[in-house]
Amino acid sequence: MIISPGRGYLFVHAPKTGGTSLALALEARAMRDDIMFGDTPKARKRRGRVDPARAAGRLWKHATLRDIDGLVNADDMNRMCVVTMVRNPWARVLSYYTWLRDQQFAHPAVGLARTLSFADFVAQPSVQASLRAGPATHYVTDAQGKMCGTLFVRLEHLAQDLAPFEAHLGFSLEVPHGNASGAPDVAQAYDPVTRGIVAEVCAADIARFGYRFDG
Repeated sequence: MIISPGRGYLFVHAPKTGGTSLALALEARAMRDDIMFGDTPKARKRRGRVDPARAAGRLWKHATLRDIDGLVNADDMNRMCVVTMVRNPWARVLSYYTWLRDQQFAHPAVGLARTLSFADFVAQPSVQASLRAGPATHYVTDAQGKMCGTLFVRLEHLAQDLAPFEAHLGFSLEVPHGNASGAPDVAQAYDPVTRGIVAEVCAADIARFGYRFDG
């Protein structure tokens, strides 16, 4: 997450959407008072700038608007441009699984991914519940349950969807390709059952952004 009072924006980093690339692009043009949570170089250097006790939730890379309640008041939040990235759910779920298989930290999802095939991982009720509970709107809904006026940037239409945000900033962004998961080909990874599961648990994002399974 990046909070930029000077440039009037809030970047909310939903996981496995290509958000690290956008975070790096914004970090390259960061202002001195920008607040950052994450694992990019400037975010690591600025970790000690904020008292976590002021916030309602965890201040980390994938913090939501609910999490920063208290750190950013509602009036300021409503005045800021809120931007987040979204991604085709079939590609996102596969990227998530591939990334988990390379992790070593203690988390149930890591254990499942490291021991199960992709099909068996997607079939797990706990995985489905997590995906169902985390649509794009989850990350940009504030403590009052209101979804702020958000610019959703589709990874697949990056240049087109970034244009309004760049107009707000007053400059163009050089977005690198960061944090690639090395996920296998989507068409080869899915079968009709796994395709159907993702279609059901990610139905909100599929409907909102017009996504389809195209391999």
